[in-house]
Amino acid sequence: MIEEIAKTAQKSALQLSRLDTEVKNQVLLKMATALEIHSESILKANQLDLKFAEKENIPGPLVARLALNENKVFGMAKGIRSVVALPDPIGQKQSAMEMDENLVVYRVSCPLGVIGAIFESRPDAVPQISSLCFKSGNAVILKGGAEAQNSNKVIVGILRDAIAEVEGAPPSAIQMIETRAEVAEMLNQEKYINLIVPRGSNAFVKYIQDNTRIPVLGHSEGVCHAYVDSSANPEKACRIVLDSKLQYPAACNALETLLIHENVAEQLLPVIIRGLKENNVELVGCEKTCKLSSEVMPADPVEWESEYNDLKLAIKIVSSLDEAIDHINTYGSGHTDTIITEDKESADRFMKEIDSASVMWNASTRFADGFRYGLGAEIGISTNKTHARGPVGLEGLVIYKYLLYGDGQAVKDYSGENSREFSHKPLS
Repeated sequence: MIEEIAKTAQKSALQLSRLDTEVKNQVLLKMATALEIHSESILKANQLDLKFAEKENIPGPLVARLALNENKVFGMAKGIRSVVALPDPIGQKQSAMEMDENLVVYRVSCPLGVIGAIFESRPDAVPQISSLCFKSGNAVILKGGAEAQNSNKVIVGILRDAIAEVEGAPPSAIQMIETRAEVAEMLNQEKYINLIVPRGSNAFVKYIQDNTRIPVLGHSEGVCHAYVDSSANPEKACRIVLDSKLQYPAACNALETLLIHENVAEQLLPVIIRGLKENNVELVGCEKTCKLSSEVMPADPVEWESEYNDLKLAIKIVSSLDEAIDHINTYGSGHTDTIITEDKESADRFMKEIDSASVMWNASTRFADGFRYGLGAEIGISTNKTHARGPVGLEGLVIYKYLLYGDGQAVKDYSGENSREFSHKPLS
């Protein structure tokens, strides 16, 4: 059955690759409107998922990602419309080279083909991923968490019905599977599926990578850091740290470890800790931090590489920028890290030497997001070092092919004695 789903997706991808921008945008606008019209049915399905989550004792952070309201549903529609506003990434000439007279080769962007997207308990990921794949000419096979199954089914049905309203657009460009057994089978479909995008823990991403021949665009944990430098502005430091941790603690770009320079720790930490404790954040820290505040419990070594996705934060006092950079590159997940400082030289070093997908200066880690970066939405945040890194939008869902235009030339004309020479003249 999964092989048939994958085959159908491949056929749909070939149909999608022929659609022009106007038709794709027409479909996306219908998707957005349909979500708004059917918001009540989406919320009813979500209530069933929330009851299931309560019965199964699903952890709080996952429940926070699972829960929908009317604003979130309308936010899904808004996200799709933002994708409509983006340039079509397909058919873009990336380079042109005149090899010889009347012999020109172009490199042109094209879809990847079929994408398998495996993600956590966020129903709003369904329209995000689906709209990005559709605009970039890719078919998608979705697998959400069991706890979001009712919401996902309803949303996928609404999106497929919207596609069916436009002549020539294939509804099977969006498909969904439901069980772990189906995931295992999907990982064997390298003949039909071109990319797997898993969103989850490091262990989960590694499992996917170890069990498929299909290329994997890994989105692992978000062990995100903020480093408060010795020259940090106190007001900025408090504002950025609190926003990074509290604005949405369940997000992968939420702050998990706070590093602070020893020269300002005694002045700033009590203020920051007070703001965190007022919002019920559990705090663990190094020995120096614990001595400075009785509100902080000793941290186990594992805390420095932990993603909490919850109201918990690890704090460490460091003696230098070098120590902060070394700590982040040792324990971080390569997701998002920020420095808070008024010293441009320190900021430049941090931005250059931190090996993460998003590195920031005087800004909240929560800005690491496809919509906020102007990508329309994101299929995920990649911590890989492949063709796409950080928030992956349309540009991460395309590849390229070479188109060679000739006029009867043969390779033998360019081989041997007295052969023609290639001009290799770059064209604009």
